[in-house]
Amino acid sequence: MEPQRVDCVGALVYDEQHRLLVIQRANEPGRGLWSLPGGRVEPGEDDPAAVAREVAEETGLTVEVGELVGEVERDGAHGSLYVIRDYAATRVAGTLTPGDDATDARFVTRPELLALPTAALLISTLDQWNALP
Repeated sequence: MEPQRVDCVGALVYDEQHRLLVIQRANEPGRGLWSLPGGRVEPGEDDPAAVAREVAEETGLTVEVGELVGEVERDGAHGSLYVIRDYAATRVAGTLTPGDDATDARFVTRPELLALPTAALLISTLDQWNALP
């Protein structure tokens, strides 16, 4: 039986010092781990709208969504398959405040990111995409 595919998005947001925006997940999957802000695409939403909504909900920031950076598939709950499309995004407004599914949110340098407990394959995927801070 084919796994149920769940469309998801994520955002690659950098600040002026080329630090990467990451959030600490408050819920499963990956509770307590650090990852990119993002989540499920809701019915009727396109990817850019979902990216902007998820970043706002999880970090308090308003972003302008840019190009698709890459796509990954990850095993989800109950035999589902998360299809995650990550987009470049630029901060345009807002105050960085963790919210919704995030217990913390911050911009990190490469050494800071490498020292954090991160979601499975995040570092290697960002490295493949030449997207590490």
